[in-house]
Amino acid sequence: MNELFPIIDAALESAAERSGTWLACKPGCHQCCVGVFPVSPLDVESLREGLASLGEELRGTVLARAATSRERLRALGFPGNDETGELFTEEQHEEAFEEFANDEVCPALDPATGTCDVYAWRPVQCRTFGPPMRDEDDHLTVCELCFVNAPAEDVARCEMDQSWRDEEYALIEKAEERAAFPGPTVVAFALR
Repeated sequence: MNELFPIIDAALESAAERSGTWLACKPGCHQCCVGVFPVSPLDVESLREGLASLGEELRGTVLARAATSRERLRALGFPGNDETGELFTEEQHEEAFEEFANDEVCPALDPATGTCDVYAWRPVQCRTFGPPMRDEDDHLTVCELCFVNAPAEDVARCEMDQSWRDEEYALIEKAEERAAFPGPTVVAFALR
């Protein structure tokens, strides 16, 4: 597990403590596990480490779910290289990705329990989804299930500290140097 995750997890824990009952996230809640999103080469390394650590039977189950997911994503017109999984290999792919596979369930999700089979190795986005966070446009965003009808000052008070972002970007750069391709992919292609 990379050295960044304990820092992110501590920031998440702090935000969760301040959020109290406004934060709906708990084991079995998995709305955030539906719909594809880009993962970095750093996330890919972590996911593959997690996959390798699973017992043979569970690893086979996750690999089968990932293979089935990749086939569905290819059939939908994967916005990138549908063999390697590299996203955004052509200019129009970024726009196509905005509405792409929003109903696709993450292959790491155990459908019986609603929990992640590689939870300790989950991507950064999975670690940070739920509590109030600043997006790339500096808007404070939250999961639609959390902070329902919360006063704006409560949302702002619970914002997750993201001072770890520079370290994340540095680690992504190093992971890109080791990766088969430097761009993002999705979980279904990472898990193989």
